[in-house]
Amino acid sequence: MSVPLVRMPSLDLVKGFVAVGRRMSITQAADDLCVTQSAISKQVRALEEALGMRLLERGHRSVSFTQEGLRLFRSANASLQQLQDVFAQLTAAGKRPVTVTTSTGVAGLWLLPRLGQFQQRHPQVDVRVAASNAIVDLAANDIDLAIRYCTERQAPRDAVRLFGDTVAPVASPTLRIRGPLTGQVLRRHVLLEFDDARRPWLQWGDWLSARGLAVTHARGVLRFNQYEQMIQACVAGQGLALGRLELIGPMLADARLALLQRDAIPGPDSGYGCWLLRADAAPRPEVQQLADWILREAQAA
Repeated sequence: MSVPLVRMPSLDLVKGFVAVGRRMSITQAADDLCVTQSAISKQVRALEEALGMRLLERGHRSVSFTQEGLRLFRSANASLQQLQDVFAQLTAAGKRPVTVTTSTGVAGLWLLPRLGQFQQRHPQVDVRVAASNAIVDLAANDIDLAIRYCTERQAPRDAVRLFGDTVAPVASPTLRIRGPLTGQVLRRHVLLEFDDARRPWLQWGDWLSARGLAVTHARGVLRFNQYEQMIQACVAGQGLALGRLELIGPMLADARLALLQRDAIPGPDSGYGCWLLRADAAPRPEVQQLADWILREAQAA
């Protein structure tokens, strides 16, 4: 027959006993529960008095279980571990992460390299990045924030502009390219091409044509359907790329990439830029924290 709840010892006493049993040390148990050694000792003695038996043998700087203590520890430890697991699950279920969506290029080159700074300042905020080149409905997909690459006309009325889209040729410093791009320079190098006909301003054809050159002058062309993959290939020294300077600023700053031609700034104005959208006009505090941080990072960049 089970003991009635009203006659059971306090759960605090059981917690103290289990903490000692897990560590086999009153000192370490006290540290785990953020109490004094004296408090832990009193909890164990109170539990022993409530049960009318000794649970621990106390030696010089050591403890060991009595037979009854070992039996109680095995059951109490398993029960408390189950409670700990359930509490963790309930807490996690009630803590909704802040979800931000953006293109794979913006995510890989701009957002993710900076996100660690936000997490250091706000460790209590869980962030989920949904990288996709598709435009999704924020409310329908439970998304809090979006960074979208579009023109001002395409941006929703309440969107906030983060930065524009300045395009210029870049390459790894290991290629040791000196001076502006000429036909002679192009013949020695491969062009890395972003293979997206919807973004002609990010492709070499128009840029070279405006300077009396052509893609055919290059040693070859290597095409990519993901912009961030093209930039990584450029960092690896596989060829020349048209860099979106606002996205690759850190790579230029730490010399992973080098700007090849100053007269390319600013490049052809596509009218495109990155904009911040909020799903809710009055977002949760943690959503507002992330939105404010994104705005500050964009201004700094």
